[in-house]
Parts: sequence; structure tokens; C-alpha cells
Amino acid sequence: MLEGTGPEWLSEEVKTGTTIIAIEYNGGVVLGSDSRVSAGASVVNRVMNKLSLLHDKIYCALSGSAADAQTIAEMVNYQLDVHSIEIGEDPQVRSAATLVKNISYKYKEELSAHLIVAGWDRRDGGQVFATLNGLLTRQPFAVGGSGSSYVYGFVDAEYRRGMSKEECQQFVVNTLSLAMNRDGSSGGVAYIVTIDEHSTEEKVILGNDLPTFFDQ
Repeated sequence: MLEGTGPEWLSEEVKTGTTIIAIEYNGGVVLGSDSRVSAGASVVNRVMNKLSLLHDKIYCALSGSAADAQTIAEMVNYQLDVHSIEIGEDPQVRSAATLVKNISYKYKEELSAHLIVAGWDRRDGGQVFATLNGLLTRQPFAVGGSGSSYVYGFVDAEYRRGMSKEECQQFVVNTLSLAMNRDGSSGGVAYIVTIDEHSTEEKVILGNDLPTFFDQ
């Protein structure tokens, strides 16, 4: 078909959106995401869990192209399983983040995905790593996706070092609620994962149960 002779949407770039966040606390990490998957103006999945297990105590939060992000997560999950068998112990969080970084950089021209890697290991405790097009940086917290642009001011103002696990969980929930209220590409329910030495806790917060703010 010649360019411009078909429907306009066939030649448009499909935009995707999401909101993801992860934060460290003394002894662990908390990750969170919304659940809406969109393709342009269409919502194609209302309840996708964007927090993907990489290993027993390591998760990643997915944003960008859902297919690309899921593929990276599956590749890293497999490689971490092999790595843990080779070394005879659980892998480090940094190892998982480095694998994500390497794949993201190698295929940066083909893939459109941004993953935040977070988890707990015996060497360094709770850790959060941002990976984007080959970047790898450890941060006390990280946000990503289209909804993040609406909440950078909030997270910068509200974050403080030394927050407890419960405070970090509420920080994540509040951030997601604010982003989902403003960003048309974020919505649905909130998925929360809390990881420490002793447990991995997964939680789903329905949209009606999310906190409300001034204009809600």
C-alpha cells in the first residue's frame, strides 16, 4: 500500500504509557506499578502486572513496549537461573541489573523498553537500579514511564532517607495514585511488591481503594 493511501492510524507512531517506581529502605525494597497497557488511544489490557520476577528476591518493573520489556525480563530470568546454578548461590541484584543493561544497550536500536531492577541480596541488602539504553545507576528510588513526568516534583519533595518499610509502601502507593490520576496512559489497579531478607510480599490495590488527593 502506498504511503498515505490507507487509514491514518496505520502510519502513526503507536504511543505506550505506564507508571513504575521502586524505592530502597533499610533492609529491603518496595516496587510498584499501575496496570494499564495502552496502544495509542486504546486500552488493550486493564490489569497487566508490570512487576516481573527475575529471581527469588529480584524483580523488575516494566515500561515502554510491553512485548520488548517482557522479552528482556524473560531472557534475564533464564540467564540468572543458569548463573545461580554455576555459582551455587542466589545472584546479586547488581548482576541482574547488569544483564538488563547489556541487553538494552546491545539492542537499543530495535527495542523500546525501560526496566527498573530492584531486590535484596546478602551482600548489599535492598537495592534499586535504573537501566535505560545501556545506562546503569543505583539510586535510592527511581520512577519511570509516561506517568513519572507528573510526579517528579512529588517524589523529590516527599522522599527522605531512612524511611521505614511502611512509609516506603505508602510513598509508592501515593506516587502511583497521583500519576494514575493525571496520566491518561496509566490506570487500573496498583501492584506492589515488598522484598526483604525474610519474605517477598505481593499486593494488589484496587482503583477504588487508592488514596485520593485534592482534585479527586
